[in-house]
Amino acid sequence: MSAREGRAVPREGLPWEVWALLAGSFLVAAGYGIVAPALPVFARSFGVGVTAAAAVVSALPVLRLLFAPVSGRLVARVGERAMYLTGLMVVAASTGACALATSYPQLLIYRGLGGIGSTMFTVSAFSLIFRLAPEGRRGQVSGLFTGSFLLGGITGPAFGGLLVSVDVRAPFVVYAAALVLATAVVGGLLARSTGVGVRAPDPTVEPLTIARALRRPTYRAALTSGLATGWAVQGVRIALVPLFVTVALGREPLWTGIALTVFAVGDGAMLLLTSGLSDRRGRRPVVVLGLAMVAVGTAGLGVVPTLPALLVASLVAGAGGGLLQPAQGAAVADLVGSRRSGGPALSGFQMASDVGAIVGPLAAGALAQYVGFGAAFGVSGAVALAAMVVWLLTTEPVPEGSCGSPPEEAGTRAA
Repeated sequence: MSAREGRAVPREGLPWEVWALLAGSFLVAAGYGIVAPALPVFARSFGVGVTAAAAVVSALPVLRLLFAPVSGRLVARVGERAMYLTGLMVVAASTGACALATSYPQLLIYRGLGGIGSTMFTVSAFSLIFRLAPEGRRGQVSGLFTGSFLLGGITGPAFGGLLVSVDVRAPFVVYAAALVLATAVVGGLLARSTGVGVRAPDPTVEPLTIARALRRPTYRAALTSGLATGWAVQGVRIALVPLFVTVALGREPLWTGIALTVFAVGDGAMLLLTSGLSDRRGRRPVVVLGLAMVAVGTAGLGVVPTLPALLVASLVAGAGGGLLQPAQGAAVADLVGSRRSGGPALSGFQMASDVGAIVGPLAAGALAQYVGFGAAFGVSGAVALAAMVVWLLTTEPVPEGSCGSPPEEAGTRAA
């Protein structure tokens, strides 16, 4: 039994700053969902083809990936709060500019620039929320953080669809205005907080850089599971399931929405039922179980190509994602601790997920086209299985306490 297993979780309530950050995360995720139905339709209105319309959707994650290393260094240098609010405003400006676009190149550029604000917001929010989390409750906070994005992603598209029916530019206007309001409200709340500093609480402790984090087996394992999450959960599920439903199963597109909803239900239910489980049982066993479920649920799509199997596999993969994502995020947060900035290491973790979300659909799409959907889902499941093996071979105990630094890093800065 690890030092963490069986450890009682403190009963005090979460700081109100955490709830403010969770509200901001929900709004950002809902906004992405609001504009999702409008993006391809708006792009096609400029007379471009399907491929060009899809490129607009990919522009944001590509820029987010490219800017992630810079955002990590900026978080460590400038401070989480400033970067958090700046990121929100960049996304607001980018979204508002999209509403004013008069050509396809303008829409592509404006949407891509939102990726810069996205990574600024994500890395700084991730760092802030774990520095504010009480000891022994990082897993619970990670689950709430993931759940806020999930809930926003579920509620956003329905509202966005209604707005598109009014005007294709309306979702961008509404989202931009909401972000400006959120920046003002959340920024005002955080300004009153004495627990959210501009810089890391202990200036004698160096930020956790990617190079330093890579020395830790837990961080390397988290990168592999982050890649698998981006590949199977965030990438292939969105890119391939719609084609699998209509091409392989010959069903109406309605079933795509049902399958994705079943996945979200499994994800949300598992988040709700297992909140804080990794705080009590340790990070590794929870991550391993989650990866196993994602692997089975993803590969199972290609083994039995029927509608009932699709729904069951979606439920299993969704539940696996609900277990996996909070625990792996909390494992990275444990390495960072609460005494130093983890911007660089957190940006590296985000990059691993983004790489999976970009490369996974491309590789699986090629396999589906030239070999078959079975191979595409099978390889995607194997990626999750490989990450599970890496975690099984990782015996490093997760650091305890507020610092989370290995002994050689816990002292003052070297000259």
